[in-house]
Amino acid sequence: MAAPPEGTDAREQLVLDRIDRVRRARARVREERITLAHGSGGKATHSLVEAIFLEAFRNPLLEPLEDAAEFRLDGTPLALTTDSFVVSPLFFPGGDIGDLAINGTVNDLAVSGATPKYLTAGFILEEGFPVADLTRVVESMTAAARAAGVEVVTGDTKVVQRGKADGCYINTTGIGVENYPGRLGIATARDGDAVLVSGPIGEHGITIMLARGELDIDADLVSDTAPVNGLVAGLLEAAPGVRALRDATRGGVATVLNEVARAADVAVVIDEDAVPVRDEVRGASELLGIDPLYVACEGRIVAIVDPAQADTALAALRRHPLGERAAVIGRVKADPPGLVLLNTTFGGTRIVDLLVGDPLPRIC
Repeated sequence: MAAPPEGTDAREQLVLDRIDRVRRARARVREERITLAHGSGGKATHSLVEAIFLEAFRNPLLEPLEDAAEFRLDGTPLALTTDSFVVSPLFFPGGDIGDLAINGTVNDLAVSGATPKYLTAGFILEEGFPVADLTRVVESMTAAARAAGVEVVTGDTKVVQRGKADGCYINTTGIGVENYPGRLGIATARDGDAVLVSGPIGEHGITIMLARGELDIDADLVSDTAPVNGLVAGLLEAAPGVRALRDATRGGVATVLNEVARAADVAVVIDEDAVPVRDEVRGASELLGIDPLYVACEGRIVAIVDPAQADTALAALRRHPLGERAAVIGRVKADPPGLVLLNTTFGGTRIVDLLVGDPLPRIC
């Protein structure tokens, strides 16, 4: 255990020691059955992935648990990713399950440093699903693919009995040419690095929650779903000191930062006042009892950058329409390793841990 940070009293250190022991314990799934929390991106998801899937499929390409696997095929560096989309409702302000599926897969490739090229599309359709809705979804995917500069080149369709699905689920796999093989990875974060976000957080998750109509909250919000490959390409070209990128989807920015802290065995310290959040998102989050840091985005990235290039990276992000409100929100520190800390507006500090439950299920 590293020395406690200056100002840490004995009681606080006991808490930090206990958290450290828990986090370093071997992952295991304690539940006998799958719950919604296993899909939240939080603690249950990480336990499921590490204890079941990683243990079964362990290999050097999978082990980093990045958003895409990097490998070479006949000397060509490639990146490969896959994702499934079960969002409810299928159509929401600012997008639908179709463009979400394209953008989500493109973005996982982009944050690995790859140029997305080709996608697959697998559809699971429920008996009785309107053909007009399917046509609308596919047209949305076509437009999103065109905007991102990718092509859907193969796919599959399955139909299940009425009541055995929820209209339409989509699985996509994407492949791209890796431009910076071996350069990016959350385990490379170092003491002093800057933490950046590319814009206001939480818009997608709150938009989906309000679109369900279960809450009497009126907010002028649309999803931030968008392809970030152009934004990322400009950033990486301008700032070679970018060490890691993640798109903040399930579990939001808080989950990304916890993954950085765990993978690199560092602390991540962020300033609440520096995190860009629209008033509508903040207000709706307060009414729902949710911290915007945990709310999913679908067009925002988190970047870990060499401190000497933080200003250059910020300027590069702000030159792109998707990054106009980019901000430096914190720094990487050596201690306490494995933790994310938030300096609050009121002058205190609190731990930002991984989610335990799933306050916003089926948002992507």
